[in-house]
Amino acid sequence: MTSSQQPSIPFAAQAIPFEEFLASGKLPDGYLASEYMAQQFVERLVHYVLSVPTGSYTMAQLGQLLEQINPRVQILFFKRLKETSPECLKDFAPLYYGFMNEFHSLLFT
Repeated sequence: MTSSQQPSIPFAAQAIPFEEFLASGKLPDGYLASEYMAQQFVERLVHYVLSVPTGSYTMAQLGQLLEQINPRVQILFFKRLKETSPECLKDFAPLYYGFMNEFHSLLFT
């Protein structure tokens, strides 16, 4: 069986190299090909940023990564962050308020 015939691993089962993405500040072209994949990415990103030691990434790196995804999914990131760990919001406040200006009109849609 050649590699082109092997079934692909579903996105939800794949390891996401968040450390690499944050370090480079770039997602591969077409990486989040659908709304579902973007939502799954964000769900897992929330858990990643809350799990790694302080200093593993900067808010600028995280912001650069978030800028590459759909604004509605950006909102989902902050919503899940709040739901998962409300006390951590103070740590993410500069990033949150920076994004608020961009998607204020989407907050109630």
